[in-house]
Amino acid sequence: MGQTILYLVLPCYNEEEVLPATAEALKKKYHTLIREKRISAESKIMFVNDGSHDNTWRIITELFHENPVFCGINLSRNRGHQNAVLAGLLTAREKADVVISIDADLQQDIDAIDLMLEKYENGCDVVYGVRNTRNTDGWIKKNTALGFYKLMQFMGCEVITNHADYRLLTKRVIESLAQYGEVNLFLRGLIPTIGYPSDIVYFEVRERQAGKSKYTMQKMLSFAVDGITSFSIKPLQLITLLGFLMLLVSIVMILTTVYDYYTGHTVPGWASSYCSTWLIGSIQLLSLGIIGEYIGKIYLETKHRPRYHIEAFLWKDGKEEKEGLS
Repeated sequence: MGQTILYLVLPCYNEEEVLPATAEALKKKYHTLIREKRISAESKIMFVNDGSHDNTWRIITELFHENPVFCGINLSRNRGHQNAVLAGLLTAREKADVVISIDADLQQDIDAIDLMLEKYENGCDVVYGVRNTRNTDGWIKKNTALGFYKLMQFMGCEVITNHADYRLLTKRVIESLAQYGEVNLFLRGLIPTIGYPSDIVYFEVRERQAGKSKYTMQKMLSFAVDGITSFSIKPLQLITLLGFLMLLVSIVMILTTVYDYYTGHTVPGWASSYCSTWLIGSIQLLSLGIIGEYIGKIYLETKHRPRYHIEAFLWKDGKEEKEGLS
């Protein structure tokens, strides 16, 4: 197990401020693991540039030329975090025994890599990195994140609370992942469906050293919608249930109206008519919106478009250097 080839995959989007410090920290970690014979000297640190608008790709290129432990992928345009992670995983599987995905800001503790490798050596194919607490988050982000995980679990999606995309995957898990063809990716829900022995390691989240998070509230909400609509039909079932309940309410209202008519208690009911019209109209629009989300996903999936294009792949094995299209 000492000759395990480990690749780290780091999706990068406008990360020029943190990349130098990140590269230095990971290089030291790799040298330690290689010296301790935990991993092979052929192991690599792979940066995936997801269409950054700053100097991220230039820095990755410089790192690649400075040290053979670094390699890089440049996507042709911004394809989103999940596609960037997938591009790294599918590229690394050709050369690695084990791949760990981690964010470029290194808020996720890299010392957890040792624990992940230990779990792997004990027979695990998937090791999830789970944060101990959310003390570094603000009140809004902390509570919305916890609400997101509870909502996903209620919707029937197998997500692990407080797990993002810090995880170890073996080659055979990535080979299985490659068989999934959907365009709308939600790896946190997809990978647990693959199976294979898995475990969890816990880690402390650090403060971001430079720059700011790329996950705005809008992106987080979009990510939540993608996760729910990609893995659950429960919203559609809830619409059916809501329609049935509204039918029961309508029957009760009809019976009440008929009773009032025959007992002479009929009074002008503009308020109830006004409120019920708005309620039913709102429910209809909401239902159409949810159905539209699913139809939109079906529309995109039927096109079978590529999830990403790799413009350049930088990699060297010590004997030859490859640079260019892949």
